[in-house]
Amino acid sequence: MAKEIERKFLVASDAWRWGSDGGVLLRQAYVVAMEDRSVRVRTAGGERAQLTIKIGKSALVRDEFEYEMPVTDADELFSQAIGFIIEKTRYRVPVAGFIWEVDVYAGALAGLVVAEVEMESEDDNPSLPAWLGREVTGEQRYSNQFLAQDGRPQE
Repeated sequence: MAKEIERKFLVASDAWRWGSDGGVLLRQAYVVAMEDRSVRVRTAGGERAQLTIKIGKSALVRDEFEYEMPVTDADELFSQAIGFIIEKTRYRVPVAGFIWEVDVYAGALAGLVVAEVEMESEDDNPSLPAWLGREVTGEQRYSNQFLAQDGRPQE
């Protein structure tokens, strides 16, 4: 079992793009969604698929279990989604020893851009790039689980 320790921010500008990779298209949906746990299916670039179980109520740290699965199974699970299927392009941006993941949402969530940084420890203190906006760590309405069920948050 791994621990997911991450901070999440809205993105204020496109300045992150100069240091990013080419991005990968992600499709994901939730087949179980509860207050303290979820089961998510995700495909990456249509070539890889993963089932992820997350458990925990903490805004910063949760238990995370990830398993590779056949893309055909993931496609079947998409038909069982709670809410709608999220589509986004994820870009990786290295900044001062940390990898920031910038998600540019499409479809019903178009216009939403969120950055996350995963940390090894709760004590890690990554540098915050100037292109970040407001921190939304712990704001449930910005979790992918809630986005899939409730849509884009109103600011």
